[in-house]
Amino acid sequence: MQREITHRQDLLDEKGRIIEEGWARRPFWRYDRKKIRSGALRIKEWDYYAIMSHEHQICLTVTCSDLGFAGLFAIALIDMKKKEVSQVDTIKPLTLGKLGLPNHSGDHNIAFSNKTLRIAYSRREERRRILFAAPDILLPDGRRGIDVDLTLVQPPQLESLNIATSWEKKRTAFYLNEKINCLAASGTVRFGNDSIALQPHEAFGVLDWGRGPWTYTNRWYWASASGRLEDCNFGLNLGYGFTDRSPASENAIIFDNHIHKLEEVTFHIPENDYLKKWTITSSDGRCELEFTPAADRQSHINLLLVKSVQHQVFGTFSGTVVLDDGTALQVDSLPGFAEDVYNRY
Repeated sequence: MQREITHRQDLLDEKGRIIEEGWARRPFWRYDRKKIRSGALRIKEWDYYAIMSHEHQICLTVTCSDLGFAGLFAIALIDMKKKEVSQVDTIKPLTLGKLGLPNHSGDHNIAFSNKTLRIAYSRREERRRILFAAPDILLPDGRRGIDVDLTLVQPPQLESLNIATSWEKKRTAFYLNEKINCLAASGTVRFGNDSIALQPHEAFGVLDWGRGPWTYTNRWYWASASGRLEDCNFGLNLGYGFTDRSPASENAIIFDNHIHKLEEVTFHIPENDYLKKWTITSSDGRCELEFTPAADRQSHINLLLVKSVQHQVFGTFSGTVVLDDGTALQVDSLPGFAEDVYNRY
């Protein structure tokens, strides 16, 4: 396992299969929607940001996605102190790729708005501008309305975790994904008539950028955290359960802008209670973490052919991780999230 891709290449061959599966430190695969051998209803494309303010103990999440049968747009505020979640979302039926989400995570513009919410993303070289607002969202403290204007900085030396894998039972179904941790965030967040400022030394974003046609039923686990450790950028990206991971896992430590690759991980989740402490272990012994939950952003949708059960749990990570050179790092109450998601659509 752990096949590292080190050069630019097309993602798919003429049969719609991944030419070379594996992982990379940069987005080397060229995604071309026209080469996909699957109906538009099966193709999923999304750009998801989560921005965590360590100082204010909040997390802001924003989703812009085209799931084929519908576009899903969502904004959420997770208040770690109050241990509560506020969310607003909207659906645009039968988008079928018409939202025009870009085929790369480089320079781009994305925008969507209706009476419920407004979302706009843009990137120009190192800077990502993230704007979103929901005027009627009810916040945990009783105020109403949120308006966010943030800039995330992605320095050239910052490596990202990229993966291209397919499903064993259907190789034309695949998952192309880039996770970018440790994006220093700055800007303003308005709650009702009040506002706070986020600063790059204490606020960090992660981008989850994904494209590809899926199989009908899936369950996955994902955890992410970003911050500073020993005066360096530090992050975690841990996940499994989605596609055939024999070519590569997507488990990594990010330290001083570089990826340190892990093998398989397992989330040990207390039965029937996502708000009890979890543990996370790795097959190579290089990741031993305890996750202390604060709030569960959960949803449960069952519409016969479409079913989704999601638990995105926000909290803190503590424990030990080991870099490629054997250096052990102690993690102490690093804010982040871990999720368990089941989807059938």
